[in-house]
Amino acid sequence: MKKLRSQEWFGRQDKMGFLYRSWIKNQGWPHDLFDGRPVIGICNTWSELTPCNGHFRELADYVKRGVWEAGGFPLEFPVMSLGETLLRPTAMLFRNLASMDVEESIRGNPLDGVVLLMGCDKTTPSLLMGAASCDLPTIGLSGGPMLSGKFHGHDLGSGTGVWQMHEQVRAGEMKLAEFFEAESCMHRSKGHCMTMGTASTMANMVEALGMSLPGNAAIPAVDARRSTLAQLSGRRIVQMVQEDLCMSRILTREAFENAIRANAAIGGSTNAVIHLIAIAGRIGVPLALDDFERLGATLPCLVNLQPSGKYLMEDLYYAGGLPAVLREMGEAGALHRDALTVNGKSIWENVKEAQCWNRDVIHPFAAPFKENAGITVLRGNLAPNGAVIKLSAASPHLLQHHGRAVVFDSIEDFHARINDEALDIDESCVMVLKNCGPRGYPGMAEVGNMPLPPKLLRKGVTDMVRISDARMSGTAYGTVVLHISPEAAAGGPLALAQSGDSVTLDVAQRLIRLDVDDATLARRRAQWTAPPLPERGWERLYVEHVQQAHLGADLDFLVGHSGARVARDSH
Repeated sequence: MKKLRSQEWFGRQDKMGFLYRSWIKNQGWPHDLFDGRPVIGICNTWSELTPCNGHFRELADYVKRGVWEAGGFPLEFPVMSLGETLLRPTAMLFRNLASMDVEESIRGNPLDGVVLLMGCDKTTPSLLMGAASCDLPTIGLSGGPMLSGKFHGHDLGSGTGVWQMHEQVRAGEMKLAEFFEAESCMHRSKGHCMTMGTASTMANMVEALGMSLPGNAAIPAVDARRSTLAQLSGRRIVQMVQEDLCMSRILTREAFENAIRANAAIGGSTNAVIHLIAIAGRIGVPLALDDFERLGATLPCLVNLQPSGKYLMEDLYYAGGLPAVLREMGEAGALHRDALTVNGKSIWENVKEAQCWNRDVIHPFAAPFKENAGITVLRGNLAPNGAVIKLSAASPHLLQHHGRAVVFDSIEDFHARINDEALDIDESCVMVLKNCGPRGYPGMAEVGNMPLPPKLLRKGVTDMVRISDARMSGTAYGTVVLHISPEAAAGGPLALAQSGDSVTLDVAQRLIRLDVDDATLARRRAQWTAPPLPERGWERLYVEHVQQAHLGADLDFLVGHSGARVARDSH
């Protein structure tokens, strides 16, 4: 084993060694803990403002058990926690900031290996991005999904149930009292969303990438086996340090291709596209939007989970979890079997004996839940650099559609007009939302799944084509075209769309087009002005440096990893 990084601090026999050891001894640590045992950082996104991660103090204690058992020295440290449900204007605005917190906390401290505790949507990519920039031995541990929601004798899924019931209230089909009653029924235990939203999707991505122990994605947060997994992760990270098994050996091109295919198989969130591209950029693996089209668009969806299907994450775990899904993929030739994982084994070694216990939840590859249901990439004069649509959550009859655009210039404009009975819109129209991309919102909020007008809901309309430069929650559903790039606020063609224009969506042809002639668009462009920059702070830095959605929406100066070496001593 090579010399431990932490010994650059604690192994010194001089004034600085005295200072490093002495100050930390004020917590009661005995001198023999500094004798060369691996120092393991537990990167904790616990916060009472991040409900999905509210149990992470307890989870960290189980990780520490494992680290102690394996002969390591665990030291827990906090980083910025991003709660999707409470943080305004959107947690995505702060993903890159949190990744910087993670990166600098790891690089600047005497750590030999790191356990990443992550749960809510943006904590997972931000921790992986920051850690990838340092490239130490690292293992991911998700907090686990909540137990299934239960309401009036039926399962109720995080987010997905909200969108459904909210539409029922707006259509006059559900009483407000019932809507409020469902709040405690939906979220009744610790953990993150139990639908295949972004939190569950990214937990699956961590496992598919090989960055966690097998089974990480689906064990419910309150199941004792989640605590066991935490303890085993603590044991394993010490061994990884001894083996010098760094992130760059695991996060290979093959690992990312496995994750893209797994996202299709589980009916995962469109947000995975942006996050995987950003993570790959940090570790130095080329990954582009077209890879999602080439590798995943024609793959079947095997998992029958909300919002694409019926069941919830608890059911997925009981049915065999992601290992059973990966086995189906591996047997069908849709998995790089030799990809290395954090336990030192290949991904195929981990899953080849996995069993499926419920074929209504996890379908066989030969008889999938939905055919050709991966995330599809669209291009055209409206999205020269691409856009995405989640086929497993879309309505088949709308995948080839031509309609009149009803354009909203901002999310505020949308909220001001959508409930107006006089709004000139019918079910054949295409709803278009501008200025909600990385720069425009800023932060690219999850507002792309625009609620339908109440007057159409009352007619029984349940879906319409919706187009924007925004994102949508992984818990949402509908025929929604997202991540239009370049975005409107960056001067993309979307900025030139006007109500009354014709829009063509043809998923089979991978086309999203604004049916307006070039001369008209040129006249409109001459009249367009860029929105003003934010005045100060993180928003200003973010808007000045954020990349477009097709590049992962990372900051341009953070792409690429620089390793964990600290340039100079502190004194």
